[in-house]
Amino acid sequence: MQHIKRWVTALVLTPILLWILIKGNILLVAVMISVVAIFSMREYLRIVFGNDEDPISNTIKIISYTISMALIISACLGSWEIVFLIMAMNLMALSIFVLARFKTNPDIFDHISKQVLGIVYIPVSLSLLIFIKQLDSGTWWIIWLLIVIFANDTGAFYSGTFFGKKKLAPNISPNKTIEGSIGGITASMVIGFIFCYLFFNDFSLAFLTIPGAFMLAISGQIGDLFESAMKRASSIKDSGSILPGHGGMLDRIDGLLLSIPVLYVYLVFIL
Repeated sequence: MQHIKRWVTALVLTPILLWILIKGNILLVAVMISVVAIFSMREYLRIVFGNDEDPISNTIKIISYTISMALIISACLGSWEIVFLIMAMNLMALSIFVLARFKTNPDIFDHISKQVLGIVYIPVSLSLLIFIKQLDSGTWWIIWLLIVIFANDTGAFYSGTFFGKKKLAPNISPNKTIEGSIGGITASMVIGFIFCYLFFNDFSLAFLTIPGAFMLAISGQIGDLFESAMKRASSIKDSGSILPGHGGMLDRIDGLLLSIPVLYVYLVFIL
């Protein structure tokens, strides 16, 4: 039943996602990314802080949501300078917060370090999607990225289910296997090559994306394990329940978060 829910959710949301990416303007795409960023940041803070609702945690949550929105907006303006300014403002707000709270809570630096990690991990990474969309054929590269990561997840799941024997990271995610990892990487490279050729009708470009798909698959699997490690450290199974069959928003995009910067660097500096 869980497997069926997973596929139904994907079949319902995929057409909406594609319509927004292909037909929507940059503002609509930014709104969608902002919603994903806020839900993901909320789930991340729940993982690292638990259900703590004390004033310190609530203040950090307010700062985090505000900075997340500001980063997406700054990306819409196409300005790296504003992105860095927003990150500096985040550090300034946290510094003032530390000065006000240090006397009553000496562990305050542990709180703000978790917040800084979350900001870099989620909204900074997601804001790169805006920069990618503004590149030549950026929309199709985003769709290609989603296809490669989906192929990675699906290939790893089925390869691990039918052929998996050797554990990949038993202390973090006992169900993941080396065979599944190899299957996911292989699926990403093959599907990435095919869809790149279909999108751009350029064999040489499609060939150049093979190492890119390989790196995206690796980064996607690292991102998946990274979130699993966070949840295991906090004794949480799913980051949330907003997506039936998938768990939380962060559960769905964990592999994507570390892959987005890889694609951006690949597009700007290699292709």
